[in-house]
Amino acid sequence: MNILGIGSRIKHPDLGLGVVTNVTSKQYWVTFIEDGLETIEIDSNFEIIEAVEDEVDSVSFRDVEKSLKNLLQKWSDVSQIVPIADKWKGGKIILEPGTATANKEVPIDTFFHKITMVRDRIRVMEQKINSSNLDEAEKIDLQQYITRIYGSLTTFNVLFKNSNDYFVGEKSK
Repeated sequence: MNILGIGSRIKHPDLGLGVVTNVTSKQYWVTFIEDGLETIEIDSNFEIIEAVEDEVDSVSFRDVEKSLKNLLQKWSDVSQIVPIADKWKGGKIILEPGTATANKEVPIDTFFHKITMVRDRIRVMEQKINSSNLDEAEKIDLQQYITRIYGSLTTFNVLFKNSNDYFVGEKSK
């Protein structure tokens, strides 16, 4: 039995007419007119209306999407969605001045979002430094400043739900 290529048209007894949009070692991903995207086993019972040969995609759409997402997170200013610790959801920060002026209230979610944006921008700056044409001594010098910045921001780790999102500064020797 030959494997159908992407673009092949089939007629499934239950799902009707469809087009093969991806192929794995065990399944066809088929977009059916009535039911949308479904996966069916390669050895399923269906009629081949038009077979396309040698058009098997070795990289799935999911793989491409994952690679694109990783590239964008690594090289752009796009912030990753980071969850706030449950106990802080819906809370607020109250800034109380030392003089007789009104308090300032800030939703903690807004504050947390700004903290994660700062963290993400520091990470982008770190990546740009590491991929720059600076000599190694200059890169190390700038990396030490970034590590100290992370260390200064560790106070805000209490806001993060997951410890792998924490700011990490210099370790004690």
